Amino acid sequence: MSLEQEIKQTKPFKSNYEKTLVNIMFTNNWIHFKQNKYLKKFDISIQQYNVLRILNGQKDQPITINEIIDRMLDKMSNASRLVDKLFAKGFVSRDQKVGNRRACDVKITPKGKSFLEEVTNSINGIEKDMNKLNDAEFEELNSLLDKLRN
Repeated sequence: MSLEQEIKQTKPFKSNYEKTLVNIMFTNNWIHFKQNKYLKKFDISIQQYNVLRILNGQKDQPITINEIIDRMLDKMSNASRLVDKLFAKGFVSRDQKVGNRRACDVKITPKGKSFLEEVTNSINGIEKDMNKLNDAEFEELNSLLDKLRN
């Protein structure tokens, strides 16, 4: 289905640029909807999942809240609050520095690693919804998106 049909647009876009921006926003929301569907049963948000993936990529090395923020996909997220929620669930450990919540070292726990693996296995089901492109097309799309941002 075309973008115009999906959003029930009756007038043509003013330009390909405008259509592309709307298409990227629409597709981003579509992907988030799919991800939320998979993550909901684990009682975890996309942002919390992103933090766990960042911490897992640290290979058992601690990272500060500010470093997490620098690596987050959603820069508007409150990383301190996300870490607090993950800590309450036992998925991360933190070494709190006195007087500054962002100056603490955070690590993923073994429980967090196990949980992340379970969630990742489930969320990989999204690939079934996105199997309309082959590897070369995904590579081209990634290249074009990188080019747009740079």
